[in-house]
Amino acid sequence: MGGARPRDGHCDLAPELNRRPYGTGRMKNGIAKKMTIEWTEEQIEELVRLWEEGLSTSEIGKKLGTTKNAVVGKAHRLGLNKRQSPIRKKPNEPEVIRLKELRAGMCSWPIGEPGTPDFHFCGHPAIPGKPYCAEHCAKAYVGGKDRKETEAA
Repeated sequence: MGGARPRDGHCDLAPELNRRPYGTGRMKNGIAKKMTIEWTEEQIEELVRLWEEGLSTSEIGKKLGTTKNAVVGKAHRLGLNKRQSPIRKKPNEPEVIRLKELRAGMCSWPIGEPGTPDFHFCGHPAIPGKPYCAEHCAKAYVGGKDRKETEAA
């Protein structure tokens, strides 16, 4: 059987289907979809207004009849202020430092009740020559002036 065999997704029998017109994206049902849109002055003004109101890019796209990616691209080309991603990152869980993990140069401020499962140490970098970090040194050490006031009371 010797017929034409497609290679790498190409069709030897209909080579015109192998090329996409310039400025087009994916082929859908054999029809090339245009990737760029012509922005009118009114659309640009509306984009800027909605952007400044804080609408999401997908909401702006729906209102303007385009995609969120087109909105993002146009906003970038217009130099509009960047926004924070709507995807919320999980806050970093503080590392729990147990006695076995405590090393020189780490804050040894105890946190919790000794003997309980959640007891641990601060573990932040210690101030050189001190066993604690800056925050815990401020709690642990009373300055000369403060000490005299405490003794007088």
